[in-house]
Amino acid sequence: MANADVSTTSGTLDAQTGLPLRDDLRGREPYGAPQIDVPVRLNTNENSYDVPQDVALAVVEALAGQVRHLNRYPDRELTELRQELARYLGHGLDAAQVWAANGSNEVLQQVLHAFGGPGRTALGFTPSYSMHPIIASTTATGWVDGLRGTPSGAFDLDAAGVAEQVRRHDPEVVMLCSPNNPTGTALGLDVVRAAYEATDHAVVVVDEAYEEFARAGTPSALTLLPGRPRLVVTRTMSKAFALAGARVGYLAADAAVCDALRLVRLPYHLSSLTQAAAVAALRRAPSLLATVQALREQRDRVVAELSALGLQPVPSDANFVLFGGLADAAATWRGLLDHGVLVRDVGIAHHLRVSAGTPEETTAFLDALTATLDDTTPKEHP
Repeated sequence: MANADVSTTSGTLDAQTGLPLRDDLRGREPYGAPQIDVPVRLNTNENSYDVPQDVALAVVEALAGQVRHLNRYPDRELTELRQELARYLGHGLDAAQVWAANGSNEVLQQVLHAFGGPGRTALGFTPSYSMHPIIASTTATGWVDGLRGTPSGAFDLDAAGVAEQVRRHDPEVVMLCSPNNPTGTALGLDVVRAAYEATDHAVVVVDEAYEEFARAGTPSALTLLPGRPRLVVTRTMSKAFALAGARVGYLAADAAVCDALRLVRLPYHLSSLTQAAAVAALRRAPSLLATVQALREQRDRVVAELSALGLQPVPSDANFVLFGGLADAAATWRGLLDHGVLVRDVGIAHHLRVSAGTPEETTAFLDALTATLDDTTPKEHP
């Protein structure tokens, strides 16, 4: 396989290596979504559209302005970037309430370094973003798998259920995800409020990596920040902004949260080049975000056409669709790959996840899926 993810080829690290690895890391495998060179890659929720030409030129110009000064460390306070992020987010936020790092994973890692750690626990609600428990383990934070499911849906969360689990497990950090990955389902603000009010000490994190793709009327937890100093909302420029390769994530919270993160961030953690690229992109946000509606349309097209195939897609507020009803998800995944289409097996029985792509990519996926289902569906004999 071309461009296979070599990080996973050595397998897990165990006692046979002779290395003094932490006991809680032994036997674990590193995170790794397959990176396979195929015509249609719809497995990691990237934005399928290239960065627009005007934005690309602006970023190149911004980078050129920094290159001759790379002998100097970057602005460790990310001053200009945080100002632009606050301006983009609105909601009355100022730069002191915004923080950024190398992707939202590093933002979450810093949050758990500051508020988690040995002897502390984080509570999440499975299935959700697979990196949440991984980041918890790397920061020596205990992880508690909360439960999803309500009478209205197997993947839903309700306020009462979340509050009860927060009270029962009494974590130091609560991880929520809206829209949730891998299900695409968004949370009502009543769920966020309930989680916050069920504890008087835990930091409540709402991971909003896919918020820009949410359907009209879907609320953001940013509206709940005033008066809630333990609430944190994380975002990314990897998805709607089409800057996955730039690695820029950020959060909005009380200024005291940002002060706490200064205690655990590495010195000069965000390079001058990264900051310059992000600032240039944010100043051209309308151009970058012009593809969001097109991706929403392809997401909704996937939901409609999968339903017509007799499958069970989950209505999504993200740029991907989780769908069930597969007799053998692994066989379907392999069949799609044989047709040049890469999707994600997220480990939920009878389900796969597909990213919204261009119209041509969506057509290729649907055609490949139809052919694969025809190949894998048992035939009745007369």
